[in-house]
Amino acid sequence: MATLANAVFDNGLSTLTTNGTRIDICTTEPTSYAEATSTYTLGNDSALSIGSPADRTGGGREVTVASVSDASVTGTGTAAFYAITDGSANLYATGSLSASQSVTSGNTFSLGSFTIGIPDPA
Repeated sequence: MATLANAVFDNGLSTLTTNGTRIDICTTEPTSYAEATSTYTLGNDSALSIGSPADRTGGGREVTVASVSDASVTGTGTAAFYAITDGSANLYATGSLSASQSVTSGNTFSLGSFTIGIPDPA
């Protein structure tokens, strides 16, 4: 059975913690920085806060993405995904929102806190 030390997981998650400064809400799950911040985005917040790596329930490690409030909506549509980037060139993480939300350009959006984790190897 393969095993990895927590330090291996933590170094990967620390990249997200250190460099993940922007979160976008998107219509479709993006696969690139351009898709996350231009093609599919409906709004963003550039004051993102991500916690330090910690133990993950069920094994592995995780970080907690802090809640977002009063973030700018820049398009109209249904947001179903999030994307975390460095705000300049790199896409670090994507995933489904806990619930889709309809948004209208010029309004604001909020997201509750959530975790991103790496499970222990099986």
